[in-house]
Amino acid sequence: MKLISNADGQRLDTFIASNSENYTRSYFSQLISSGNVRVNGSAVTKAGFKLSNGDAVEVDIPEAVTTDAAPEDIPLDIVYEDRDLIIINKPQGMVVHPACGHYEGTLVNALLHHCGGDLSDINGVVRPGIVHRLDKDTSGLMLAVKNNETHIRMAEMMANHEVKRVYRAMVYGVVGPNKGTIDAPISRSSKDRRRMIVNEDGKPSLTHFEVVERYREATDMKLILETGRTHQIRAHMVYIGHPVVGDPLYAPKRKHYGLSGQCLHSSSIEFIHPITGELIHFDAELPDYYKELKGKLTLL
Repeated sequence: MKLISNADGQRLDTFIASNSENYTRSYFSQLISSGNVRVNGSAVTKAGFKLSNGDAVEVDIPEAVTTDAAPEDIPLDIVYEDRDLIIINKPQGMVVHPACGHYEGTLVNALLHHCGGDLSDINGVVRPGIVHRLDKDTSGLMLAVKNNETHIRMAEMMANHEVKRVYRAMVYGVVGPNKGTIDAPISRSSKDRRRMIVNEDGKPSLTHFEVVERYREATDMKLILETGRTHQIRAHMVYIGHPVVGDPLYAPKRKHYGLSGQCLHSSSIEFIHPITGELIHFDAELPDYYKELKGKLTLL
């Protein structure tokens, strides 16, 4: 797509979006950051780049791709499904998409079998339909999308904090305040690339919390994400001195109570359906591993 700017000072992403009926500004922002947009022949990677009158803008929109991941007949706990999206209650231990060491048995493999190819391809050949993700050992509600229009709109809604996601987590120690907010930027650790840490140079990250129940050695928490950074809850809990119980990465030397991973569960999701305008709200009860842990702890 080739365009000529007719205004001074307009943002690059806004200008492109205003000249397209098929894609949103957030989609073009992704293309810009990926190097798919040139201004006067030179690649520009900042969505907020200010154009001058007469600038020539070229946009390379990637062609749809077919997936290389293989469909697998893996049972799914489907909470909701329509022609545009699907909500799954993911079990602990299931990897979301194929990656190094996990090429089979993933949620994507199961979705490909269930949806028969009706999944968005914006995220490429290994993550069809995936608009957000859960860590392998985080259980609970997760959304996938079936077409690119829904994907683009849902990604924009998430960026605008229009999708409410509530988690439950059992954390080590007794948390004092009944309610609070953790407002601390997160970035990847330079010492261990697997870990995320609170760092003043990181991306803004906001987590609201509420105590559900206190035990002698742990606290059952409800957490609401306002941003969706990688490992956000796990990193924020470490930051306040209360790592998630059983977390093999952030609390490897702590007592794990027989858990196979962190005690973290995506318990609720709510949003306005981007196509129908319907209010979508679902809750997922605590899984067995979470209930069993609660039974091993002593109430205060």
